[in-house]
Amino acid sequence: MDLHRAMESFARVARLGGFTPAARALGVSNATVTTLVQQLEAHLGVTLLHRTTRRVTLTTDGAAALERVERLLADTAELRDSIHGATKAVRGRLRVDVPAAFGRHILAPALPVFFQRYPELQLELGSSDRPVDLLREGVDCVVRGGAALDESLVVRKLKTLPVITCAAPSYLRRHGTPRSPADLSRHRAVNFFSPRTGEVYALDFERDGEALEVPVTHAVACNDADTFLACGVAGLGLLQTPRSGYVDRLLRERKLVRVLADWDSGNLPLVVLYPRTRHLSARVRAFVDWLVSRA
Repeated sequence: MDLHRAMESFARVARLGGFTPAARALGVSNATVTTLVQQLEAHLGVTLLHRTTRRVTLTTDGAAALERVERLLADTAELRDSIHGATKAVRGRLRVDVPAAFGRHILAPALPVFFQRYPELQLELGSSDRPVDLLREGVDCVVRGGAALDESLVVRKLKTLPVITCAAPSYLRRHGTPRSPADLSRHRAVNFFSPRTGEVYALDFERDGEALEVPVTHAVACNDADTFLACGVAGLGLLQTPRSGYVDRLLRERKLVRVLADWDSGNLPLVVLYPRTRHLSARVRAFVDWLVSRA
């Protein structure tokens, strides 16, 4: 029996909630994962998992074993990294989830530089704005906009993006340019809603100590930044957006025009998050440090 592979398979099954997602994450067959877990149970002399046709759950012994197994796997990874050296150890698969707009406009164009430095790393890149359970889904780190809500995750700030209000020239020709937040009752918006809660965000303004939260009726609300900006460029309404490099390009090309520039709309922190574990793998450390260095 390959004890390390058996422990890794058990940990993945436990965290992902099934043999199929564990096999997919490990890049092996369901039968291989099943055999390895059975061998580990036989080796330990206990049943680690309750198996039904619908779900897999930890037994009492399995819950106790999982903590020890994950600590042993982390110690093994730390030993391997220390022996091989930081750069040599950056190999294997790294699972990352980023907002689609960040992946398309910021990350993808920069990745050739990353792979020149770490050619043995394989990146599996998910693109979404949805909440991700990193441990359960086997994701190593995520990039998100906004304050982190999960205290079990480590937060590294990439940058802070000012939020601006803008609209397409076609929209402003039809509806006029608002001069103050009081004018917004006569306007429509492209609103953003939270992928986590479904809440539709109001427009925020502050000036001279006066803070306003203005709900504006929307023609369309989105939960994806690329679609959100595309709807704004199409002239469907006013929108408040973090001022990224891509938004700056839309402003330069006059596809969007800034309005209400004398009102402050706050900032959006862009952060990378990863599980708070005693040992951070060389793969995750290299990727996170590289992201921070480019911010």
